[in-house]
Amino acid sequence: MSVGRIIWSCVGIAVMAGLMAAAIAWGYISRPAEEPCAALEYIIEDRAERMYLSESELTALLVGQDIYPVGKNLNTVALHRIENAIQHHPMVRKAECYLTPRHIVRVRLTQRVPLLRVQTPVDTYLIDTDRKVMQARNSVRDEVPLVTGNVGTQMASGQLADFAEWLQDEPYWQERIHHLYVQTPIMVYLYMRGENQPRAVLGAMRGHAQKLKKLRTFYQNSPEEVKAKNYTELDLRFRGQVIGRY
Repeated sequence: MSVGRIIWSCVGIAVMAGLMAAAIAWGYISRPAEEPCAALEYIIEDRAERMYLSESELTALLVGQDIYPVGKNLNTVALHRIENAIQHHPMVRKAECYLTPRHIVRVRLTQRVPLLRVQTPVDTYLIDTDRKVMQARNSVRDEVPLVTGNVGTQMASGQLADFAEWLQDEPYWQERIHHLYVQTPIMVYLYMRGENQPRAVLGAMRGHAQKLKKLRTFYQNSPEEVKAKNYTELDLRFRGQVIGRY
C-alpha cells in the first residue's frame, strides 16, 4: 500500500471515530443495554466569578423530571432532555450535555449575568446581559444599578439597560449614583450616595451621557459658594445648563 493511501486511511478512521463518538453522545446510536451511567458531572464555567445555583439544585431538577441518569442503562439516557431541562433553569445562560467515554454524563454550563436590578410596586427582577428578564434571588448578590418606580420591562431592557452598560465604564459615576427613579418614561431622576445630595433630573434617558458630563463639570468647576447652596434638585434637561432648585 502506498504512503498516500495509508495516510488517507488513517484520516478516514479518525473522522469516522469522531463521528461515531458524536453520534453516541447525542443518542443517534443505541448504547449497550447492560452499560449503566456511571456518574453525573457538572462543569459550571464561571463558578469562580459567581455561583447563583447549586449542583444539588440541578440534580433535584433532573430527579423531578425523572431524567436523572446515574444508574440507568445508557440506551435509556436522554441527553437532549437533560440539556433542555438545565437550559431552562432560570439561572442558566447556556448548557451542553454529553457522554464521556467512561460512561459519565457531563453537563457544561454558564450562568446568566445581571446587568440591572428593577424594583416596582408589584415586582422585583433583574435584566441580564442578554437584555432578558432574570429572576431575582438571594444568591444573586452582584452590585448592579438599581431602578425603582414605574418601570416596564420594555424600558428596563432597552434604555435603562443601555444606561447600565454605559455605567460599567464610568467609575466616577459608579461611586456616586445610588439609584434611578422612574416617574414616567420621560421623567427619570438620579439619586446620589451620601446625605443631603440633590437629586438630578435626567428627564428622558436619551442623551444621558451628555447630561452627566455636564453635571460632572458642574461638580468639578463650580465655585465653592455655588456648591455650598443647599439645592434639592439639579435639572439637566436643558442644553448647556444645570438649573439648581431649592
